[in-house]
Amino acid sequence: MTHYIAQHLALDPVAASALRMHYWQRYGATLLGLLRHHAIDADHFLHHTHQFDDLGSMVRAERGLRQLFARLPGRKVLLTNAPQRYARAILQHLGIDRHFQRSYAVEQMRLFGQYRPKPSRAMLRAIVRREGVRPQRCILVEDTLANLRCAKACGMATVWVTRLLRPDVPGLQQKNHPQNRPQYVDLKIQSVSALSQRWRALRSFQ
Repeated sequence: MTHYIAQHLALDPVAASALRMHYWQRYGATLLGLLRHHAIDADHFLHHTHQFDDLGSMVRAERGLRQLFARLPGRKVLLTNAPQRYARAILQHLGIDRHFQRSYAVEQMRLFGQYRPKPSRAMLRAIVRREGVRPQRCILVEDTLANLRCAKACGMATVWVTRLLRPDVPGLQQKNHPQNRPQYVDLKIQSVSALSQRWRALRSFQ
């Protein structure tokens, strides 16, 4: 993304990286800032910023994900601000694509012709309606606090996964990252694998 922004907005790499992070923190997705302030072509941006020659070698994941998703009860729906083709490739590489009954990538996160990816409350409510469930029956599992805050405001239970938060790596740290669990987070866990031991606790939040 930094290379794309530098190339199309005629910025040096440092300025491009700063702008990328600024839009991500302000809008929840770099794409939204580029659409609002620079009128870039969304399809062109999503295509060219998610091209990797060897995506599999870049993926790092916990062990036992296939078994974990097989054991977890309930319908599983993927919500991602990434493009559909990229998200599908990740799920297939991890071997967990068959465990998701439906997926909503950024291309499907539009309302009235406008992109409304996470953390849009309107989009979350629209997805819940499409799935035919009450928000109180939904649990959002996320590593991004802004998304969890909005989900809680919509009536969902929330799980915060913290292992991927790295204060020393740009883009992997939370703004004003709290040490304790925020009030809008029902369950704080270090890794997705912890869901297998604590899923019963999640039912008390529904």
